[in-house]
Amino acid sequence: MISYLNGKLILRKEKNIVIDVNGVGYKVFLSKKSILNLPEIGQSIKLFCFLDVKENGLDLYGFFDEKELDFFDILNSIRGIGPKAAIELSSLGPLDTIKERILNQDEKLFSSIPGIGAKKAMTIILELTGKIRNISKDKVSARDEAEDTLSGLGFPKQKIREALDQLPEDIKDNQERIKQALKVLGRK
Repeated sequence: MISYLNGKLILRKEKNIVIDVNGVGYKVFLSKKSILNLPEIGQSIKLFCFLDVKENGLDLYGFFDEKELDFFDILNSIRGIGPKAAIELSSLGPLDTIKERILNQDEKLFSSIPGIGAKKAMTIILELTGKIRNISKDKVSARDEAEDTLSGLGFPKQKIREALDQLPEDIKDNQERIKQALKVLGRK
């Protein structure tokens, strides 16, 4: 799985770019906000990535910030939101501002995203409210390593998140978190 790219920007389009990494060009979709913040053609660029595997192809989505990628993962897990909408939603502004507006149930937050009307906006807000409240800063970094390891073992992301949510908060060691999560996943 491709989770990070470091290379040279060689092509820039409206919704995607091409990065040359050691002679291989990677097409990476970016949000409108990220496209506006790109370096000049020929300059070095580093991106955190999400690889979307579909029946008819593979798409890479890029993020300058790991927190934006984490938020994208949460958005992408919501029923009815695909990666193309999730990438635009994840770039609506500073992450803390977006979280605050979601917790305040501000449905106007999504008005600039095509295909998201008032009904869908409220559905997204309701699903995100619970997920955002459950995320603490300490938990996110520990969860990332455990998620990555379990994902590498072939478990689906949603099942991994559910298993990690069931673990006691006092388990901080990643090795122990992975071991306990495997026990939970084995019961399902």
